[in-house]
Formats: sequence, structure tokens, C-alpha cells
Amino acid sequence: MGYKKKIVIINKEKISKRNNSFFCDNIDLKTIPEGLEKNFDVSVIAVKSKVERSHKISLDNIQVTSNIFNFLFTIYKTFKNKDTDYLVISITPYSFFAYLLLFIFRKKIFVYLRSNGYEEYKAILGYFGHFIYHIMYLTVTFKSKIITCQEKLVGRKKYSLVFPSELDDTWMQNIKEPLMDKPRLLYVGRIKVEKGIFSLIKILEEINSDLSLSIAGKDEDYKINSKKINLLGFENSPESLIKIYDEHNITILPSYTEAHPKVVDESLARSRPVIIFEEINHIVKDKQGLFVSKRNSKSLLTTIKFIMDNYSDIQKNIKKNKLPTKKEFISKIENILN
Repeated sequence: MGYKKKIVIINKEKISKRNNSFFCDNIDLKTIPEGLEKNFDVSVIAVKSKVERSHKISLDNIQVTSNIFNFLFTIYKTFKNKDTDYLVISITPYSFFAYLLLFIFRKKIFVYLRSNGYEEYKAILGYFGHFIYHIMYLTVTFKSKIITCQEKLVGRKKYSLVFPSELDDTWMQNIKEPLMDKPRLLYVGRIKVEKGIFSLIKILEEINSDLSLSIAGKDEDYKINSKKINLLGFENSPESLIKIYDEHNITILPSYTEAHPKVVDESLARSRPVIIFEEINHIVKDKQGLFVSKRNSKSLLTTIKFIMDNYSDIQKNIKKNKLPTKKEFISKIENILN
């Protein structure tokens, strides 16, 4: 076997360990290391989770740390190999301090920006959060090679653009026609304030029409009393997720901020139209099958009615899309790292 370039992936995402295997919730922390392993010597440094996670990571070299000091010391121990490069995923307080350590020791750093941290920190901490993220952003992107899935995340800095995807041939086969007896909405994602799911639930409670919403996501601490809403829990296999998409006729993404949401491509791959709200209308671009609604019951109901009335034509347009694939995504990252 020939020489493989060493890549250390640094991420604050939490990873759990079970029966000598490692698990994560964020699919990127599975897709990227597994995809790169064929052509690189890949290792991952992340944070230990006390809660069981969902996606098994098929990678041997994973180190989970218990606190920020252990996190930084584990990174420091990798410096004995001078040929190692570092891929930092997302900007967080952990990656901020990791960058400072890497910068001091003059390491080659790649930073992958996959979401709008400004909006996320603002949603959690208000304008003070916006300021905190700005300081971290300016620091972590200084002298780093930036990889991003959305141009607006990087301003005027130089960057390499990628299109994250989990799509393979499985997603494009055996597409089933949906039931059209009523709007059957589907939300796939985390149940968090910044994802807009609580705003969506409030809007749906104002609508008297016969429709339903299914939520496919983590719901351990979430309780809801509504006949319109069905909590499906979290599915970690493509086959199960495909079945869920096929059982619904419209996917809805109520997020306040998104860069390149995979759920959109997944839904379009199954010929299901997608509704988003105005805050993320920048993701539409040239994609067929995306519809933008105002964040109120009247506008949402109008958008739903239009989709249901024109469903066949919309599906024909969706077939014109050229959707990114997992293979293309990993290939692009490999080229950038090389």
C-alpha cells in the first residue's frame, strides 16, 4: 500500500462509544471521514457524549475528549508527525482554541463552513452572539484554506465550494407516488429553536384545513399535544428515511438559517416538492420544486394549495434537477485537500 497523506478532522460534535464502536448524530462526521479514508490516513478528534448517538462511524482512529483541555492536548499530540494537515469542521469555541494552537505551531489548516454561524449564534444569544461569532470567524479563517457549501458564508475571502450530499443510486430508484388525499407535510431535522420547527407548529395550529405534519428527528425531551402532528423519531438508515419521504407529499424546511440543506436534495430525489420560508430563499437558485412562503398561516396555506393543485406538473419539473451526489462531494473535498 502506498503512502497516504495524514488528515486530522477536528470537530466539536459529540460522539458516543458503544461496544468499541463510535456513533454520531451529525451525518457529516460520518460521511466525510469514511469518504476520505480510501485515499487518506484519517483520524478524528471530537467530544465525548454521555448520550447514545445514532450513526455508526466506520473508522478506527477516533479519539473522544472529555473537556477543552483534553481536546487541545489530544490535538497537540498529533504534532509529532510534521506532515499532518488539519480539517476543522465548523466554527465553535472549541475550534477557535484549536485553531490558535494549530496556528502557533504553523500547521496547514482547512476550515469547512457548513452553516451560518452568525444567524445561529444570534438566535441563541441575541446580538451578543453575533459579535462572539464574528470574532471567532475572523480568527479561525485567518491563514486557513476555506471550504464552504454556500458563498454567503465567507464574504470576500477566497474559498473552495462544495455541495454536501448523501445521495447515491438508492435514492434515485423505485420512486413511489404519494397519497394525495390531503397535504401530508414532513419535517426532517433537529427539534431546536433555530431550526424554526416551533414557529411552524404555531402556524399550523392556526390553520383549520385538513393536513398533517410528521417530524423525523430526535424527540427525547419533546412533548406535543396536537392531532395534526406525528413524531416519527430519528431514522439512521437511508432505506428508512426514503420510506418516510415516500409516505409524504410535501417536505417543509422552516429553518431561519441554512447553507446547503441536504434534506432539500433528498426530498427532490424522491420527487417531493419542498416549502421553505423567506429567510433562506437564497438556497433556491436554479432548483425546480422549491417554493418560498412567508412565515404566516395565510401564505403557507396558499403555497400548500398551489402545490397540491399542480402536483403532477411540479414533479415533471423536479425531474429536470441535477442533484449533487455523495461521490461528487467527497471527490471535491479530496481534490481540495490535495
